[in-house]
Amino acid sequence: MGQMMGALQGKKILLGVTGGIAAYKSAYLLRLFRGEGAQVKVVMTEAACEFVAPLTFEALSENPVHIRMFSTGGERGTVSPIEHIDLAKWADLAVVAPVTANTMAKFAGAAADDLLSTIICAYDGPVVLAPAMNDVMWRNPATRENLEKLTARGYRVLPPEKGELACGYESEGRMAEPEKIVDFVKTVYGALFAKLNVLVTAGGTEEDLDPVRVISNRSSGRMGFALAEAARSRGARVTVVAARVSVPPPVGVRVIHVRTSSEMSRVLHEEFPRHDILVMAAAVSDFRPASPLDRKQKGAVWALELERTEDILESLGRAKGDRVIIGFAVETDDAERNAEKKRIKKNCDLMVVNNPLEPGAAFEHETNAVTIYNAGGKVLSTGLKSKREIADIILDTARKEETFKKVSR
Repeated sequence: MGQMMGALQGKKILLGVTGGIAAYKSAYLLRLFRGEGAQVKVVMTEAACEFVAPLTFEALSENPVHIRMFSTGGERGTVSPIEHIDLAKWADLAVVAPVTANTMAKFAGAAADDLLSTIICAYDGPVVLAPAMNDVMWRNPATRENLEKLTARGYRVLPPEKGELACGYESEGRMAEPEKIVDFVKTVYGALFAKLNVLVTAGGTEEDLDPVRVISNRSSGRMGFALAEAARSRGARVTVVAARVSVPPPVGVRVIHVRTSSEMSRVLHEEFPRHDILVMAAAVSDFRPASPLDRKQKGAVWALELERTEDILESLGRAKGDRVIIGFAVETDDAERNAEKKRIKKNCDLMVVNNPLEPGAAFEHETNAVTIYNAGGKVLSTGLKSKREIADIILDTARKEETFKKVSR
C-alpha cells in the first residue's frame, strides 16, 4: 500500500450513515479517516439515529452532524435552505457506510426524499458504497439491479463480507470492516488504476446451428471475472462484456451481456475507444456455420460448412493507440512461438497462454496456470494458482509495461 500513503491527507470526505446495525462501525471508520488526515462531515438518515447517537459522530468529526432537510446548517444554530448543495460542493469524496438496500434503491432511482439522497443526487464526485444487509436482501434481484445501475454510473462498491449477521446466523451481507473500507477509499484516490477504465471480456460465445443447437466451448467466465474483480479492487472502473458464463459476475463492475461473436464484436468496438486497458479473456468462437438453419435439423447425418469468424482482438489491435491490450491464447503445442506470432499479429502488450492439457488449468476450473509473454519474450510462468491470484499476477505484470506507464500518468 506504500504508493497510497497520504492519499487522503487534506481530503474532504462526506460520510453517509444509514439505518443498519453496522452503523456502530461507522464511528470507527470516521476515526480512521481522521487519522489519515481527512476532514469529515457526517450525514445520517433518521433511521441511522436509532442505532447510533448523532453526538458520537459530532464529537469524532468536530463538525455538526446533518440529518434533516432544512433543519441544520453548516454552522451550529444556523439554517441553510440549500444545505444539500453546500455539502455536495464541499466534498471531494462521498462514502456511504453502511448503505442499506433502501438507500441504494433511492440512489439508483435518483430519489431525493431525505437529506442524504438529495445530496447524492446533487453530487458529481466519486461515491464509494459499503453495503450491509440481510443476505436475502443482498441477493434480491431488485437489489442486484440497483447495484448494476449504480456501478454503470461509476459508483464504487465494496461488497459485503460473509460473517455473523444481526439475524443471528452467518452469511453474506456483513459490511466490510472499516480498515478495508479505508484501504478501498485510498485505492480510489491514490492507486495507479484509480483513473483507468478497464474493459474485460469473459465467457464463451455461441454460434447458432439451428433454432435449438449452438457451437460453443467450455469457458466458464471465471478467469475474466477474476480479472474484472482484481481491476475493481485496484480502483479501476471496470466494464465486462460477458458471453455465456456459468458463474455470477463480481459486484461493483458494469456488465454487458452478449451471446455471439458478432454481438461481442459490436459491443467491443463501441466500448474500446472509452477504455484505457483491454483484457481479452473470453473464448470467442473461431468458426460459425456458413448457413445456419431456420428450422430444427432432423435426420441421422448432418454435414456442416463452417466459416471463420472475425478476429476481434486483431481488429481492435489495429486501433490500439496508447491503450494497453492483454490477449489470451489457448495453446497445446509450441506455445512460445505461437504466443509471439499472436502477440505481434494482434498488437498486444502481453499474451497470456493457457494449456488446457495441464491438470487444473484453463477451462472449467477455479485454478489456472499461465505463461505470460511480452515483446521481450517469456516474462514468467505462474504455476497452478487460483484464478484470482493469476489475475493479480497478470495486472502486476501489465503495470511494468511502458504502455501502462503512459495511460496511468
